[in-house]
Amino acid sequence: MDGMKQNFLTWLAQETQSVWWHDSANIAEQEKAFSLGARGMTTNPFLVNQTLQTSPEEWKGVLSEDIATLSGDAKATSLIKSVTGYYAEKIAPLFAEGEFGSGYVCAQTNPNKSGDYAYMLEQAKLYASWYPNLVIKLPATNAGIRVFEECVALGFNVAASVSFTVPQVLAVAEARVRGKERALANGIKAGLSIAVLMVGRLDDYLRDVAHDQNADISEAYILLAGTACIKRAYTIFNERGYDTVLMPAGCRGAHHITSLAGAKMIMSISPKIQKALLEIEGPFEQKIDEAVDPKAIERLLSLKEFRKAYEPDGMSQEEFITFGSSNRTTDQFINGGWNPLLTL
Repeated sequence: MDGMKQNFLTWLAQETQSVWWHDSANIAEQEKAFSLGARGMTTNPFLVNQTLQTSPEEWKGVLSEDIATLSGDAKATSLIKSVTGYYAEKIAPLFAEGEFGSGYVCAQTNPNKSGDYAYMLEQAKLYASWYPNLVIKLPATNAGIRVFEECVALGFNVAASVSFTVPQVLAVAEARVRGKERALANGIKAGLSIAVLMVGRLDDYLRDVAHDQNADISEAYILLAGTACIKRAYTIFNERGYDTVLMPAGCRGAHHITSLAGAKMIMSISPKIQKALLEIEGPFEQKIDEAVDPKAIERLLSLKEFRKAYEPDGMSQEEFITFGSSNRTTDQFINGGWNPLLTL
């Protein structure tokens, strides 16, 4: 079909190998997104809390009957199961078709426990028991990546989120390799594995760093930072033959998606970014192979925090939890998501 006669989202879904997932837990937004070619969903505690707070009447018949008797983490977990389970059942027919990246829904573990290996592993096992098309979202911290490997070895679908850097996604891909070897040795089929890189959230963090350090870096270059990192990661993934799927997320503008069009990635796209993409006029082009302006990368490399994010050995796995974007994002998931669910 001629790109001029399509919108960008349907073109992306129909004419490229890229897959995109809807990034919200709102029912009306989900239905619209899937009509435009979305094949799966990403959620997190913030999005689950948001839909329950803004559309309580829609969820009354979906929530567990014993929700009023629950408290603490058990209550938050039950609410997450209800919301993600609703969508998991709704898009199960897509999952049954068996196509790449189709019919999955993400559910995120407790962000208060981002460094607690034992807690996250137990919660991951619980989540995996709910629905076959559920993807367990773990933080790309040292502990989270260790749990990620265990999940792969057990055959679970799993994604490493709260991730902003090349070192993080490479560590995730290596964990997948180790976990998959163990799974196959035990006769277990490995599930879907995703490495998230929150491109826009990295840009946000580096903008503040640049301002704080009075660095001579233009806004145009800041807006290329996340794209530069995920494109570098994509090149390395292909060179090494990793079968972990990269997922751009936390986008702040249409450019975060258009610059990656054509990549074999699963792209997490929020309603706001979907709207911006729908306003783009065709013809549309695949741009994954277009290099990021080398002058932008040169200027960005003057920032130590960008070097941490861009260089494959920019951080050790033990440093991931201390990266500035990790702290910001985890705080939002805790105070804007999980903790409010405890008192909903």
